[in-house]
Amino acid sequence: MRNQRRRTANAASAIAVLALLTGGCGAGGDEEKPVPETATGSLEQLAKKVECEPNIQTDAEELRQANCKTGDGRYVLATFATDRGQREWINEAKDYGGAYLVGRKWVAVGDQKVVTALRGQLGGTVETASHHSGDSGGGGNEEKHSGHHGS
Repeated sequence: MRNQRRRTANAASAIAVLALLTGGCGAGGDEEKPVPETATGSLEQLAKKVECEPNIQTDAEELRQANCKTGDGRYVLATFATDRGQREWINEAKDYGGAYLVGRKWVAVGDQKVVTALRGQLGGTVETASHHSGDSGGGGNEEKHSGHHGS
């Protein structure tokens, strides 16, 4: 009988530890959802996964770029022919600030709320940047952010 109580207590302890590890610390709906495997595909395939009707802005061999809009906000979705071209574009675009969801040969750029929502559908890695501008005038026009063009 004593061994059975000990086993029951050990099992209860193990279940409590498992519940803490899998359930998180807080209660409520703010728990992060698991991030899916990073999506791959053409601009149109990626856009379809996030239910975006892409408004193509750049359609070149090395870069395809479209403006998209969801209930969470607007963003730019771009695909690249090479990893190097992608990295160069991101490094240049980061001068404008914002949040970047980065996948294999694609990136989605928008505010943090949009990028976080997209990550739940496309996977990827979030990178952020602050605005570094040498301009001393001209306000922060968000429309400029949708005009990123690769070199």
